[in-house]
Amino acid sequence: MLRAPEGERIALASYDPSATPAGPAGKAAGVAATAALAPRLAALQDRLYAASTGGDRRRLLLVLQGMDTSGKGGTVKHVIGLFNPSGCRIHAFKAPTPEERNHPFLWRVMKALPQPGEIGIFDRSHYEDVLIARVRELVPRPELGRRYGQIERFEQSLADDGVTVVKVFLHLSYEEQRARLLERLDNPEKHWKFNVGDIDERALWPAYQEAYEIALERCSSPTAPWYIVPADRKWYRNWAVSTLLLEHLEALDPAYPPGDFDVAESRARLLRT
Repeated sequence: MLRAPEGERIALASYDPSATPAGPAGKAAGVAATAALAPRLAALQDRLYAASTGGDRRRLLLVLQGMDTSGKGGTVKHVIGLFNPSGCRIHAFKAPTPEERNHPFLWRVMKALPQPGEIGIFDRSHYEDVLIARVRELVPRPELGRRYGQIERFEQSLADDGVTVVKVFLHLSYEEQRARLLERLDNPEKHWKFNVGDIDERALWPAYQEAYEIALERCSSPTAPWYIVPADRKWYRNWAVSTLLLEHLEALDPAYPPGDFDVAESRARLLRT
């Protein structure tokens, strides 16, 4: 229900950021439902990691994009917290370093990809290079246009190499962002999370919405679709992303690899010690 249509221009204004499609009936039920998914998610992660020891190259990459305060970090905390952290590879993309600017824009992304058996999480991603780059006009438009094609080919190459790419746009409302920024201002313990520049960025809200609409249209494919998750309700966001991960891991259906030893003989030897 949350999957974005492929090849169509999307009007984000037609999507309700406070909606709860197919979700539990209310916050308490949503929190309980998310917690109930934990054993199944953990078991599938364990099988995925174990399968890699037998040569299975498959892994999963969760890409989180959204406006400031949309809940990218909160999703990492509450959803990825359901997994064993030793099997996760989390990377938060910031402004490119001088070294990264000296390379093609996908260079730093390739360095952060999950290894076989792992679950990777990108807090922001390569899409920053067609989002903020478009809004802030950081690159010429012809170069920007080429980047969409590069991203599509890159994501197809990931799929060909056994990476299941789950791209989530956390759809936040303008009003809810204001409320969350005010909450940070009103709580001294959250001042470290507040950036004065976030106020300036709000003036560019329409431009960012357009940039996301273009990215959703140009870079949604059968092998790497976008999912639009309403993000005004944090409990629903957590449940929806957890459910998406569960569905994709169940589709992978990883299996424990068979042992390459004689079980009976090993048991007998062990009992003799």
